[in-house]
Amino acid sequence: MSMHTAFPVTSVAPPPRWAVRAAHLTALVVLPSGLLRLVWVLGFPAGYTQAGFVEFETPSAKVWMLTLSVVSELVAVLTIGLVRPWGDVVPHWIPLLGGKRVRPLAAVVPALLGSAALTVLWGTMPLWWTHPHSDMTPTGSILIGIIYQPLVIWGPLTAAVTLSYHHRHRAARRPATAG
Repeated sequence: MSMHTAFPVTSVAPPPRWAVRAAHLTALVVLPSGLLRLVWVLGFPAGYTQAGFVEFETPSAKVWMLTLSVVSELVAVLTIGLVRPWGDVVPHWIPLLGGKRVRPLAAVVPALLGSAALTVLWGTMPLWWTHPHSDMTPTGSILIGIIYQPLVIWGPLTAAVTLSYHHRHRAARRPATAG
């Protein structure tokens, strides 16, 4: 293998089309809530009453919302790695690890734990409208509820893509049987 080869050829089967689509969808379902938080960071109440928005105007709240938006999207984009070559070999530009093979369990275990946490965290989001939101305008409560609803599928999508990755890598490790 040449030093300039981006990724070595592996015996891992390519991901199924549904897994590729699900991985990309994962990054997309996180985007609306992240963009909404960026609007709040910029000082627009977007759905909140003036009184309800006061706590969002502190520097620490703005840092938290910006950090949450960026980290959430980065974590969601990592799911794409489960269907791309960089889920098998660390890209060369990453210091210390670049070019090394990714151990499948090093990807599977955190991804499954994360998907479980996300499923628990966002699993009650469909109940959004059953609780009063006195710090929001009526339209804001509807809008924010709609924008955050896609997060319900973030955990399950991540789990499905992760299980596909696991099955493909497990099959590649099995010795060939005599036919």
